[in-house]
Amino acid sequence: MEERRRLKAVKLMDDLMAEEFCVTSCCSRNIHGGKTWEEVKHIAHGARNTTISLAKQVGLPQLVVVKYAAIDDSDTLQRQSEVHAKFQGCPYILRCYGDEYCTAKDNGRIIYNVLFEHASGGNLADLIKTSRGGAGGLPESDVKSFTKSILLGLDCIHNKGYAHLDIKPKNILLVPDLSKKRKRGASASAAFDAKIADFWIAKSSKQILAELRWEDRWCLEGTPRYMSPEAIAEHKKGPACDIWALGCVVVEMLCGQPAFSIKPGESLEDFLDRIGFGGESPRIPVGISREAQDFLKRCFVRNSKSRWNASRLLSHPFLKDHIPDAESPRKKVRY
Repeated sequence: MEERRRLKAVKLMDDLMAEEFCVTSCCSRNIHGGKTWEEVKHIAHGARNTTISLAKQVGLPQLVVVKYAAIDDSDTLQRQSEVHAKFQGCPYILRCYGDEYCTAKDNGRIIYNVLFEHASGGNLADLIKTSRGGAGGLPESDVKSFTKSILLGLDCIHNKGYAHLDIKPKNILLVPDLSKKRKRGASASAAFDAKIADFWIAKSSKQILAELRWEDRWCLEGTPRYMSPEAIAEHKKGPACDIWALGCVVVEMLCGQPAFSIKPGESLEDFLDRIGFGGESPRIPVGISREAQDFLKRCFVRNSKSRWNASRLLSHPFLKDHIPDAESPRKKVRY
């Protein structure tokens, strides 16, 4: 019971955070060294006093995404940039073009900016919602392709000694692959690459070990629907948490619905208890291939030590051969 009471003091990323989207008038920001980037569209007010905008900058691709915050509020954004820089060169992680400081023309404030490649395909969550007219799920060929890309990104992250800790469809961005020629009627994976983004709460193995001695070990971080049993019940963090979350993402891609849903009248604490202490695992959907079913079982092993890691999952038969784009009629996937 003491453990459950501690759940009342959770620190969670709000999966339903309201995001205000609006188009703003263009404004220029002077960058040190004489460079300039021009804001062409305000995308959202992000977490931790961060603003996200679509912009143009000299010397970079036509459009970039700029996350920026006042220097006094930029500690978390600076940390995210430092973590992100460790994975430069991995094609399965959203590319970061670097960070910089500028002076805002309107009020003279010092602004900290981080520039990322523009994912014009949006995020995986939106693709799932609109796929098949919202009738449910992506073609299994797309699921295989996106899953493999996410796993390759996770393998890079884990091999560098980090865990992402907030893998979910909203944090998987779709970037056009200009080397791919999409044929008429072809699937989404034929035109876009899936890339991991948003390292707000990513941690190194050293940080995770250090937190075991802090009070913060009793705070949960992440998005509830994608949190692993050990993260909830034992406050354990690590690469295995990302694999459980990946399994939840794969279910969502296949079915069009979250692997876990909050029941009517169920509180967040009861929902977390159900996963962390109630022994509940996501149901494996029917109507999917045997290989897909087995892949999900490997992701949803409740004992984190027995859960397959990214490297092992990359060799799973589910990811071996992609189904051609012009695939045969698909069975209805359901729980």
